[in-house]
Amino acid sequence: MKVLYLTFVIVIILSCQPKSRQFDLIIRNAMVYDGFGNTPYVGDLAVSSDTIAALGDLSRDRGNVEFDAKDLCLAPGFINMLSWANETLIEDGRSQSDLRQGVTLEVLGEGSSMGPWSDRMIREEEAAQGNIKYDVEWKTLGGYMEYMEARGVATNLASFVGNGTLRRYVMGYDQRIATSEEMEEMAYLLDKEMTMGAMGISSSLLYTPSRYANTAELIALSKIVAKHGGMYISHIRDEGLYLLESIEELITIAKEADIAAEIYHLKASGRANWSKLETAFDLIESAQAEGLKITADIYTYPASSTGLHVQLPEWVREGGIPKTIERLADESLRRRILKDIKFEHDPDKILFVGFKNPDLREFIGKRLDEVAKILNKTPEQAMIDLIVHDNSRVQVVYFSMSDENIAKKIAKPWVSFCSDAGSYTNEGIFLKQSTHPRAYGSFIRVLGKYARDEKVITLSEGIRRLTFFPAANLKIQKRGALQVGNFADLVVFDPVEVRDQATFEDPHQYALGIRQVWVNGIQVIENGEHTGATPGRFVRGPGWQPEVIN
Repeated sequence: MKVLYLTFVIVIILSCQPKSRQFDLIIRNAMVYDGFGNTPYVGDLAVSSDTIAALGDLSRDRGNVEFDAKDLCLAPGFINMLSWANETLIEDGRSQSDLRQGVTLEVLGEGSSMGPWSDRMIREEEAAQGNIKYDVEWKTLGGYMEYMEARGVATNLASFVGNGTLRRYVMGYDQRIATSEEMEEMAYLLDKEMTMGAMGISSSLLYTPSRYANTAELIALSKIVAKHGGMYISHIRDEGLYLLESIEELITIAKEADIAAEIYHLKASGRANWSKLETAFDLIESAQAEGLKITADIYTYPASSTGLHVQLPEWVREGGIPKTIERLADESLRRRILKDIKFEHDPDKILFVGFKNPDLREFIGKRLDEVAKILNKTPEQAMIDLIVHDNSRVQVVYFSMSDENIAKKIAKPWVSFCSDAGSYTNEGIFLKQSTHPRAYGSFIRVLGKYARDEKVITLSEGIRRLTFFPAANLKIQKRGALQVGNFADLVVFDPVEVRDQATFEDPHQYALGIRQVWVNGIQVIENGEHTGATPGRFVRGPGWQPEVIN
């Protein structure tokens, strides 16, 4: 009888013990950074299918795949708030230069977007293609995003609708105020894209035709987006002499449209304007104190990159790149153009990184003043001839910012991060052009240079600004933090090793220190190498209505 009693007690005790659970993946012994900025802790994380299923001490549980992350850090996947990977991912969906920095979500659409496109715009886009060639198989932005998901990409994708794209669709490159009928058409197109999953409306007010929109137009479009819970995000009109006025315009739009607003790649460009950054901070933080949701993103380098054409007079650039090149090639206009050129950046601060014409690629890696001497021309003459002969805007890097200001911006809790670049593989077609090192290093520098080495922020805060903070700004659900029920976008990295290798002279070099990356529960980086998997998804904005057909 006593033996039976003891057996019964043992059975009861054993039945009360937690049962071992089986998961698809368990990451063990990691230093866990949850994305919220909390103090990290050593623990385990389990994944079932595409979802984080458990956190904490999972020593009793088992995974079909297990990874020991002892001495390594575990974080949510990082968010690139301004990506130009829309075409590079068509060429190569592996997104290697970003994934190898821990980026698992690319946010596209700075002022222009991959839809909505009319038949005329599709013809223009196909004619303007450079090294990357593709057939346009969509018309809406939502259609492009679903095309990319079906084609296969390693990272998740989201996008804003560009106000410049709406203007091109409705008005072409006309430099004028939109009529009420044109505003109605732009509003209709924007409303439809919001229901298909766009994040909001973007503008790029340095470039045509986006810059032709006045403040009233931007407010009206932002009100459409606000109804869907989206955001207004802007490359503001000027980042130098009129920096403060440009920030004030963005704040006005946010206030009048009752919408969250973000400044793309906040900077004070040009030495004479560096001191304006503190006043810019004051403007933004005063607006925040009044209850406005104003944020910014930056890349972690003191040099920008855009077209050489922005050094040309406004009247020469009217109507877009094709019209600009027509004027530059017109000898009867040459003397007037040369007289009107006023370089915003000195020629020795302008570095060539991209030409379409193979015959001009010998100048990649050289400064404008060097090339002018080689051609035996003035910098103004050389600029005009290069743009005409390349039949493009000519991609350059401008050394125009302060390293001290970069650190000041990183220290602000309302700043997230971007690359403002494509996502590349450092081989094949991508090596035909140089690029800005930010494509290979903008995010890893947050972890290495600015958190570990210079201690501008803590590692926990850096991860918060790469993950939950931008996800919350975009109102993205179930991403950006390590918590049960969220999608398993995960990064394992070595906090001692993380660093950038890319330089302005040799930018096509991958970052170091990212060991493992999972996107939607599928491993895409294993022991520092790409697996070839492409599990990325179209991440839709808050206005998405599933019944709407793209």
